[in-house]
Amino acid sequence: MDKKTHILLAEDDNNLGFVIQDNLMVNGFKVTLCGDGEEALKAFANNQFDMCVLDVNMPRKDGFAVAETIREVNPDMPIVFLTAKTMQEDKVKGLTIGADDYITKPFDFQEFILRINAILKRSGVTTEEKVEKIEHYTIGSYSFDVKNQNLAHKSGDKKLTKKETRILTFLCEHINDIAPRDLILKNIWGNDDYFSGRSMDVFISKLRKYLSEDSTIQINNIHGVGFKLEVK
Repeated sequence: MDKKTHILLAEDDNNLGFVIQDNLMVNGFKVTLCGDGEEALKAFANNQFDMCVLDVNMPRKDGFAVAETIREVNPDMPIVFLTAKTMQEDKVKGLTIGADDYITKPFDFQEFILRINAILKRSGVTTEEKVEKIEHYTIGSYSFDVKNQNLAHKSGDKKLTKKETRILTFLCEHINDIAPRDLILKNIWGNDDYFSGRSMDVFISKLRKYLSEDSTIQINNIHGVGFKLEVK
């Protein structure tokens, strides 16, 4: 790799922050370490990053608030949350924001690096190549431009994120048929665990909202099996 993958790391525990930074750098990453949320946002504004690893509990601005701002600027930025908490509501909030992973401290560094690499792989060039194989779908009164990640309708256009585009493409490939839940998870999230399943449900809800202007379109949940994009 000519250019090192650049990770924004925000962690207010100085000792842990340096340990995580060292482990990432040993594994070939470039790392910018910030000690609080405000510092992290300044770094994000002044640099090009490939991923953000954010501690949830930070002074001045917490990880969730930082992630929400980053998502406004770049909806496709891979984001991983670090937290000492195991509170369910924190995980749900992280999923709603669109986190790619949620890691509870303390964690095994070998597993941490593997999960970072898996997320980067899913967010990389191969992902774009899969998305761009088919360039256009007609879904009822909507026009879905896969290559440009655009969902057009007479009521207005919607620019989709990469993950939204990949999910909708997968559903379109199985239109009026069942798109198996486990295949969507393994192809787009890389696994079919509980965390990924909840994240997918959030994205499916968003797509339902985007397609709601046409009453002939439904994304139905086939319980325990998958989803079916139906156009009557």
